[in-house]
Amino acid sequence: MLAPPDSTTLALPTLAATEALAARLAPLLRRGDVVLLQGQLGAGKTAFARALLRALTGDPALDVPSPSFTLVQTYDTPAGPVHHYDLWRIDRADDLAELGLEEAVRDIALIEWPERLGETPPEALTITLSIGPDDSRFASLSGSPTLLAGLASA
Repeated sequence: MLAPPDSTTLALPTLAATEALAARLAPLLRRGDVVLLQGQLGAGKTAFARALLRALTGDPALDVPSPSFTLVQTYDTPAGPVHHYDLWRIDRADDLAELGLEEAVRDIALIEWPERLGETPPEALTITLSIGPDDSRFASLSGSPTLLAGLASA
């Protein structure tokens, strides 16, 4: 049996491809899973997060506001609570204590701008979204061997 990849890069030529990747990930998530979304402004982090939350709730019309100002939004899903963080406005990792992040990672946590964390959870799945020079889009996935293996077989 082949070992699961420790990283992979996928082309995301359309918004639908980004949403499809999120939909493939959704059924694999369990309590204790952390998904880190990295990438420049406009790379698709919030679009991915919205698609993932809609897939997790089973509600394609779910209103998923960006938590840029509230910093965290929590959603009840069949897989358990999902905490969606946007850390864009966080200046120091010390500011995170008030946001309940330590408790949230016991559920499912989806974190945009994880570089603001300082130290990242060790088994997190990191998804780095990028835009190429020709406006092509890519997702580089690394981290969680369990989630990477699940995505490879999905």
